[in-house]
Amino acid sequence: MMRYTEDHEWIDLNGDTGTVGISPHAIEQLGDIVFVELPEAGSTVAKGDAVAVFESVKAASDIYSPAGGEIVEVNEAMLDDLSSITPDRATESWLFKIKGDDSNELDELMDEDAYKAMIA
Repeated sequence: MMRYTEDHEWIDLNGDTGTVGISPHAIEQLGDIVFVELPEAGSTVAKGDAVAVFESVKAASDIYSPAGGEIVEVNEAMLDDLSSITPDRATESWLFKIKGDDSNELDELMDEDAYKAMIA
């Protein structure tokens, strides 16, 4: 179940753990990514907390957690090749996995159709 935030993050829930990344639209808007700061595994975050930073040749952008919980894994491998972070590889370029406190938080997020309508 993929859900989206108004800030262009996505979360894909599998059981009580969600994989989080940013949307193809957001990657396209940022342009060439030159720096990524990821959160630390083991840290606890609340929904809406700024947890990561993407910097591109155009701008710096905070990435917000779409849910509260414990960050259980981060995608360190993506830091080895920032040029691989492209719109068509957005779901492969996930940022972190979070074990959620409250799955009801995701009910407030948009499904794919609502997200596509928002960015249209």
